[in-house]
Parts: sequence; C-alpha cells; structure tokens
Amino acid sequence: MNVSHATVHPVEEFPTTDAGGGGGGGDGGNPPRLRMKDVQGMPGTRGGLALRVCQFLFAVAAVCVMATTSDFPSVTAFSYLVAAASLQSCWSLSLAIVDIYALLVRRSLQNYRIVSLFTIGDGIASTLTFAAACASAGITVLIDNDLGDCGQNHCIEFETATGMAFISWFTALPSFLLNFWSLASR
Repeated sequence: MNVSHATVHPVEEFPTTDAGGGGGGGDGGNPPRLRMKDVQGMPGTRGGLALRVCQFLFAVAAVCVMATTSDFPSVTAFSYLVAAASLQSCWSLSLAIVDIYALLVRRSLQNYRIVSLFTIGDGIASTLTFAAACASAGITVLIDNDLGDCGQNHCIEFETATGMAFISWFTALPSFLLNFWSLASR
C-alpha cells in the first residue's frame, strides 16, 4: 500500500485527481495522500498550542506564587503542589515546543505512538496537578475556615497558587481527552 504517513511527509492539500481515473491523478500513478482531520486542540494544531501555552503559564504562575511564601515547605501538600505544577510546566513547555515545530514545518502529529505518548503524559501530569490542587485546597480551607489562622499565614498566596493549579489542570484536561478520543477512535 503506497500511502504517506503524516509524521514523515509534510501536510499538503489533497492532490487533484483526473476524471479519467488513471490511478493517481497525474503524479505517476501514486494514490492521493490520506490525511486524518485535525481537530483543534489535538497535538500539532494551533488550538493544541494554545492549550499547551495556557497550561504552562498557569502552572508557572502556581509555582511562582507558592515560591514567594517562606513557609510553604512546612506543609507537604504545598510542596506537592510545587512539584506537580513544576512537572506540568515542564511537560507543557516541551509539548508546546513540539507543537510549534509541527506548525512551522507543517507536519501532522497523528502517529499512533506519538499520540499514545502524549495521552499517557497528559494523563499523568493532569492527574498529579489535580491531586495537588485538591490537597492544597483542603489545607487552605483548614487554615482559613477551621483554624482561623490566616493572620499568621499566607492564605491569599496559598489560595492563589491553588487556583492557578486548578486552572492549569482545567486547561490540561481537554488535551488529555482529545488525545484519548483520538486513540479510542482508531
């Protein structure tokens, strides 16, 4: 079968075929190249790049806001939030670079192995980020509402970092779901 693979050849428009049915439309008898429809938000699309940039920015914001406090290492949940958001930011930045490359050279990233890697990575990173944000939210509620001890702590910073982590997870979820849907539809 002489069909191009999207990860090997640049993405092009479908070649025109002649009405005579000569087998390939004037390009030496080769069949037209096949291309899977790219849904915005999937790897290698502008929507996917926008999601990755948002994931990166909100994860970095969560780390930076939490790092401005001096007492976050004393609480395990806050340390976990910093670790998970750092992982999310590294993962999102690396995939944003891959998306930029794919857009610049006009390549599709719909290879089964690549989508599998992205799906597993997105699933792990988003699960860790969500768990860390939930744990941090629980601690901030404990400090603020139950103990009423916000005067001595950095409650505003803790709540802001937790909110940024939730937003980072919220932007990571569509990436994971679209990649998972792409795998399931094969």
